Amino acid sequence: MNFKHVSVLLEECIKNLNIKDNGVYVDGTLGGAGHSSEIVKHLSENGLLIGIDQDENAIKAASEKLSSMADRVKLVRDNFSNINNILEDLEISGFDGLLLDLGVSSHQLDEAERGFSYMQDAELDMRMDNRKSLTAKEVVNRYSEKELEDIIKMYGEEKWAKRIAKFIVDFRDDTEISTTHQLVDIIKKAIPKGARINGPHPAKRTFQAIRIEVNNELNIIKETIEDATQKLNTGGRICIITFHSLEDRIVKNTFKKLKNPCTCPPEFPICKCGKKPMVEIITRKPILPTDEEIDVNPRSRSAKLRVIEKI
Repeated sequence: MNFKHVSVLLEECIKNLNIKDNGVYVDGTLGGAGHSSEIVKHLSENGLLIGIDQDENAIKAASEKLSSMADRVKLVRDNFSNINNILEDLEISGFDGLLLDLGVSSHQLDEAERGFSYMQDAELDMRMDNRKSLTAKEVVNRYSEKELEDIIKMYGEEKWAKRIAKFIVDFRDDTEISTTHQLVDIIKKAIPKGARINGPHPAKRTFQAIRIEVNNELNIIKETIEDATQKLNTGGRICIITFHSLEDRIVKNTFKKLKNPCTCPPEFPICKCGKKPMVEIITRKPILPTDEEIDVNPRSRSAKLRVIEKI
């Protein structure tokens, strides 16, 4: 199987994970195993990489790619938000590093039938885990106009959310919306021509919003970071790559809270709550891809890497 995915900020991730050769590392978004295969190269026979992905195709592709290093690898088909249960099932009490590369993979976008891409016509699906029941088709045909508006506005940061939601509901009154290109046409009609001339593809933000809703992408980030930090060994690191401002804001704020968990009112001269910092923030500002990387892989353009270390 050709699972095409160019690993973003690869060297920067490997460097910032600070890999110990006998450590335990978790790649929570395994994808095509680009990051994972590099991590494993830094491990001795006593080291372990745990690769997690909810996408069946990713697990198959990664299994092939990592077959020569299978003695140092355990692959799990699950969502990274279940990291506590995964570690428990593998009888691992602590680990030394976690990498999350959030968002949709190149493979998922390029595989037309998955219904992620507004560039290719397919059934509206967008499930990263095809065992789940909620699809994009269900969202656009069953959600109320207000629910659609809220999702497109909040997750897509789309200023035409109200019009798009109304156009979707008006269209589906006559015919079910079943394909990506049907939805693209509706979005194009909803956004005034003048607003479509500049900027990204008119459907980009709405498709992002629906994908986030289908896969519950944002609601799991904060809790995963907190759970992982509890299990992280002292000196261990968490590296997270985000691709849009909503993800980045959650990661940034969660990292800040772990660094300064004090809940005392600001007027207290000294801390009374007794909550101590759990991490050091390694990246004061996020690490961005180089111009060279963006030339080779345009999808890396919006990537940001943030890193913390357990203290």
